[in-house]
Amino acid sequence: MHRPGRDDAPDRLYTLTQGRTRTGPDTPFDLVTLVVAESEPAAGMQSEHAAILRLARFPTSVVEIAAELRLPVGITKVLLCDLLAAGRVSARHPHRPAVTDPDILEQVLVGLRNL
Repeated sequence: MHRPGRDDAPDRLYTLTQGRTRTGPDTPFDLVTLVVAESEPAAGMQSEHAAILRLARFPTSVVEIAAELRLPVGITKVLLCDLLAAGRVSARHPHRPAVTDPDILEQVLVGLRNL
């Protein structure tokens, strides 16, 4: 039975993730996590998964992937978790040099106080 005004097509985001809306608490993905493809797209693969693998040939952040795919970050993370579980991508956080020199920290503190 068709009801006027009702959208009979399934919601795209719901179908992309098969109804999953969240990743597990141990997910390695945040906005700046770098994702690198470990394989090429395979025949029959979901088009969004294949697009992620093409985008991640070089280290690419989660937020960049979401922007390129025009998907919400949460949905992108669910798709990335699928690829990570299948061994098709790896995830790593960008390297940030730690400032351990107390003199530099002291100079920064003095500069902030002078503002």
